[in-house]
Amino acid sequence: MEKNSGYREHAHTADWELEVWAPDYETLFEQAARGMFAMCGAKSQPNTLQSRSLTIEAVDYESLLVSFLQELLYLAEMEKLLIEGYRLKVEPYRLQAELLGAPLVGVEKEIKAVTYHNLMILSKPDELRVKIVFDV
Repeated sequence: MEKNSGYREHAHTADWELEVWAPDYETLFEQAARGMFAMCGAKSQPNTLQSRSLTIEAVDYESLLVSFLQELLYLAEMEKLLIEGYRLKVEPYRLQAELLGAPLVGVEKEIKAVTYHNLMILSKPDELRVKIVFDV
């Protein structure tokens, strides 16, 4: 039996696919971010937290999710900051985030991009579910 939110990796031809489920958009976005960093084996330096604020607008929830994950990859790659704490507010096609991160010390495998390949957030009365494909 699955918990009401989480993520798991699926076998995919050449890229990585992550399935994510949650009761609301905030939890869905957080689980997607945690799953993405878990898949690439990201490791941080403990006890040196830094905060970041982020606001993103998009044309739909799928684009908002991709933009959010791409922004987290940018922070990891360019600022060497691994986001580990999430306080998110998702409104129609807008995300406000207060993030806590620690210095990134390494990844096992780099993610090049978050793709739109077959990306569709499925909405049921008590659950949101999405499969995200990452270019590695």
